[in-house]
Order: sequence, then structure tokens, then C-alpha cells
Amino acid sequence: MNSPQILPSVVVPPGGGKIIRAFGDEITVHLGGAETGGKFTMFTAVTPPGGGPPPHYHSNEEEWFLPLEGCVEFFMDGTWREVSLGTVVFMPRGAVHTFRNSGQTPLRMLVHTAPSGFENFFSRCADEFARPGPPDMQRIIAISAEHGIYFVNG
Repeated sequence: MNSPQILPSVVVPPGGGKIIRAFGDEITVHLGGAETGGKFTMFTAVTPPGGGPPPHYHSNEEEWFLPLEGCVEFFMDGTWREVSLGTVVFMPRGAVHTFRNSGQTPLRMLVHTAPSGFENFFSRCADEFARPGPPDMQRIIAISAEHGIYFVNG
């Protein structure tokens, strides 16, 4: 009988992690699939005032959020809902959702996705946003679909 693989412990100091920029957001990946054996991704997301993704759903991941700084509203179950800092918001796989920074300062949230893989999606999109000129949104939609993320009309 095979024993389960024991992963090495990981310590990520403050300011550590991989920084990725796309969609006007900056995420710092603290733990990704490489560190968690593919079980989850943990990152801090910073979203500018008015920012946030279009309504979408994930066919691969569960996603949960912990707002740390700023003001945030979540679209879930067909309605917008403002939540206070420190509130945990869970979005199950397949649930149409989004969020927006409803304040005047950057929004900072701790975000988890399970299983891992979101960091790969965001890195691929960052490559598209880094190209000269505006991003090719059809390419972004295709990358999203390859990672099981689908945009819907809100």
C-alpha cells in the first residue's frame, strides 16, 4: 500500500510570494499548487476603487474571501450585498458571483481557491495584459474557459 506524500512545511514571510498583475488588480500568491500538492491556492488581492471582475463562475474551484481593508460588495444569489471587513464569503463551485471595490481606497482581500490552479490562470492573463496595447479580450475569455472560468451576463 502506498503512503500519502508528505509535503514539506512552507514559511512565506511578510512581503514574500509571487506578485502577478492583471485586470487592474495585483495579487500576491502566498501558496500555490506547488506548495500545497495541488490542494489550494492562497493569495492577497488588491483591487482599485471601482474595480472587480465581471460576473462569472468557476467549474473547477471553490473560492472564499476575507476582506482585510477597504469596502467591498459581493454579487451572489442574484443580488449585491455589502459586507464588513473580517466577514468570510464563500462561493461554491458553479455559483455565479463577483465583487467590486465600492470604496475610495484600494480593497485588500485574502482569497483561497481549492483546488489550486487559479495562480496559473492569473499568470496567463497577466502575460496578455503585459503586451503592448489593450488586452485581447477574446484571448482572455479563451484562457478563462481553459481554466474553467466562465463569464455571464449580470
